[in-house]
Amino acid sequence: MKLLFLLRASACYCVCAVPWSWLQAGETNDAIPPLRPPRAELPPSFWEQHGSALVGAGILLGLIFVVAIWFLTRPKPPVLIPPAVVARQALQSLAAAPETGAVLSQASQILRHYVTAAFALPPGEMTTTDFCQALAAHRAVGPELTAALADFLHRSDKRKFAPGTTLPPLEAVAETLSLIERCEKRLHLRTQNRSHSPGLP
Repeated sequence: MKLLFLLRASACYCVCAVPWSWLQAGETNDAIPPLRPPRAELPPSFWEQHGSALVGAGILLGLIFVVAIWFLTRPKPPVLIPPAVVARQALQSLAAAPETGAVLSQASQILRHYVTAAFALPPGEMTTTDFCQALAAHRAVGPELTAALADFLHRSDKRKFAPGTTLPPLEAVAETLSLIERCEKRLHLRTQNRSHSPGLP
């Protein structure tokens, strides 16, 4: 009887002791581990530090690139060659040619184009008579120069329309160059007079 009591007591102890040990083990496993010390604050990234400067530099470089492209591709202003230079260059090709009707025609046309551009005469094709009348009506040319130009143009027309005549050469190229020089002197003189007298037409 006593033995039976001891067995029952032992069984009861085992049944109660095992759950208690389990509870203790669970409490041990659920315990919060000790916290690590806090880390230092992360430094700002490169973009956070220099983002505004990089964006501004990119915009500035883009503007410089656009301006450079516009500057390199913009249409160039035309180079204006003085009428006297154009006329002299055209006459150089006629200097060594024999004085035929074609050469006389080209020389007179060169002279007309020069005078029209230099003195701002009305453009357009005109007969010699009409051209001389336009010269006479233009005060900037002056009566003496008008008479010399008209005389040369009329003599050129007579030679052009009277081929086969045995007349001495007109020396059209040389006389055209001489008339251009006279016109240039006239223009230079008027420019000087205009600087001293602004009201001069």
